[in-house]
Amino acid sequence: MSELIAAAVRSVTGWPVVGFAEPLWLWLLPISWTWLLAVRWLGTRPALGWPALAEASAAGAHRLDPAGTAVGALRLMTVSLIGLVLAQPMGSEQEVKLRHDGLDLILALDASGSMRALDARGVAQPQTRLNLAKEVVARFAAERVAEGDRVGLIVFGDRAFTQSPLSSDGALVAAALERVEAGMAGESTALGDALGLAVKRAGPPRGPGDPLAGRVVVLLTDGRSNAGNIPPEVAMAIAQARGVRVHTVGIGGQGQVAMARRGGGRRIELERHDLDTQTLQRIAAHTGGRYFGARSSSDLALVYGEIDQLERVEREAAPRHLGAPLPEPFLACAGSLLLAQLIVGRVLARRLP
Repeated sequence: MSELIAAAVRSVTGWPVVGFAEPLWLWLLPISWTWLLAVRWLGTRPALGWPALAEASAAGAHRLDPAGTAVGALRLMTVSLIGLVLAQPMGSEQEVKLRHDGLDLILALDASGSMRALDARGVAQPQTRLNLAKEVVARFAAERVAEGDRVGLIVFGDRAFTQSPLSSDGALVAAALERVEAGMAGESTALGDALGLAVKRAGPPRGPGDPLAGRVVVLLTDGRSNAGNIPPEVAMAIAQARGVRVHTVGIGGQGQVAMARRGGGRRIELERHDLDTQTLQRIAAHTGGRYFGARSSSDLALVYGEIDQLERVEREAAPRHLGAPLPEPFLACAGSLLLAQLIVGRVLARRLP
């Protein structure tokens, strides 16, 4: 039925109607036609009797009211057009490319005192772990934002705080990374607090029909949890319950390492900061992520390159052919007919009281 009506509309009006999104409304047309005809021809007319009516009828006069007939026809067409609008006419089919949203990506960066370590290999001018980590993380964040992901930044030491919320603004994330300094959040490592805050900033759990590809946390540290209020195991359980995938990145290893002096200067100190690889591996395994080890800061580029390849999502879906809604000509024509109905009924066929 909807195809026949669409074909009839195309042949009569020339409008490119290919179908209707809600064809059940088309059943309103015969119902409205029946009702209007019944009201028109079966209803009692509010008129006074005329003594000469019998004589006029005998002489061949008829009771046809041209103005009333015109008003009834206009009303019928107006109601029909409104019924077609309710059925949501669709125009010519168009190819529409659908785009999937990207990841919600939280980067948790260790800024404790141990990130002053000078263990970069193959670098002429030694740099601290944090400075090289900032360079790698900044490039990684810029690439992911450019591809459609939202990126946020968590910084942690004795405590964890949000340096930058989830954002699609690459310049904002880069500026937030630029302001990160070793020791700005304290000298210790609150690993559990950092993971718990990162999971919170990643957003609420998603439903099965959510278009987002997922929520991911990349946690980078070079030590072990020795501060904070939330144990790493509790934060790991929260991440697992909320469906947040966590990749952990550990820098360094066992033994003493050269440290840059606090506040600058040329003096080099040796300190021991052992990496808790077991905890990081356990966090990654229980949340569906992976653990990556970097023996030095210069290895971080390879690590984040692997994460970049691992967290790939399909950006564009296959194109679909969708009909464009086409209610405008129907509404315009219905408005014109309604105006014509008022003119005929109230002006041209005005009756004496």
